[in-house]
Amino acid sequence: MKDTMTVKEMCNYLGRMEAPDDFDKFWDKQLANIENVPYKIVTHKFGLKELEFFDLYFKGSNNGTVYAKCIFPKCKKPVPVVFYFHGYMGQSPDWATLLQFAPTGVAVVAMDVRGQQGKSIDNSTFNGNTVKGHIIRGAVQGKEHLFYKDIYLDVYTLIEIVSDFDDNLVDTSHLYSYGGSQGGALALIAAALNPKISKVVSQYPFLSDFKRVLELGNQSDAYDELFRYFKFYDPYHDTENELLNTLSYIDVKNFAHRIKCPVLMVTGLEDNVCFPSTQYAIFNRIKSKKVHKIMPEYGHEDMHVEFDNLAFNWLFGTSFPTHP
Repeated sequence: MKDTMTVKEMCNYLGRMEAPDDFDKFWDKQLANIENVPYKIVTHKFGLKELEFFDLYFKGSNNGTVYAKCIFPKCKKPVPVVFYFHGYMGQSPDWATLLQFAPTGVAVVAMDVRGQQGKSIDNSTFNGNTVKGHIIRGAVQGKEHLFYKDIYLDVYTLIEIVSDFDDNLVDTSHLYSYGGSQGGALALIAAALNPKISKVVSQYPFLSDFKRVLELGNQSDAYDELFRYFKFYDPYHDTENELLNTLSYIDVKNFAHRIKCPVLMVTGLEDNVCFPSTQYAIFNRIKSKKVHKIMPEYGHEDMHVEFDNLAFNWLFGTSFPTHP
């Protein structure tokens, strides 16, 4: 099933629901509670002498343990850092894949999202549905208990920790976020919550416009948990308004106004996992410099044939891509 909106309609679409009145106050409070996070760095032996490899562990909110792979060039001056975020239910790429950034002379830091396939550990407990999916986990308990609230705080904390590394290691004026799907959402969240991010590359971002997702129907595993919630927990949708209001606090479109740096997004119009209209709802709300590249024949799939070339040239060069 394709998105039912035309491209013309999507170009002006802002999403089905507005952010709660206390949205920014809520998130500012969450960030204010993070301070002096303990972390550990362990050297990782990989065998390439020109680069340094190490494992980073830190304590996340709600008693989580967060892991990230780090690759830094051996250099006498501070280097830019790319924060790379992976897709839903996955894990950070292997070391060899992350080496694609090495020739550019920048460092790469790739976090494992807790509770998924990587080394990060989720130690929290939840009431309600915990059978499948992270979007609704904790939602019946309220916004303070949302699983993704803690993921977003992990993203913020990761950037804080890395930017606080030795002054000779990190160029804090050039911190970038990069990812696709869930990773595309987290790349945007990184900039929305942490103003130290200076450029964002986001491919077909997930976690947006949940009311619109319900309208379009259950088309993929990515949002299946939303539909399972109503089917098995609330078949008459008596709690729909309450649930969607709670989920508004993790809806990526509601963070868009907080982004101050340039953003490069790409959307495939055949995407039936993260529907194009839900992605436009994010892009149309971003107030900073931005470009939205559209691939009409592509869905929720590998776009490396073209998009990575564009993204790399922009991230590590100077020219901003043209629009559209």
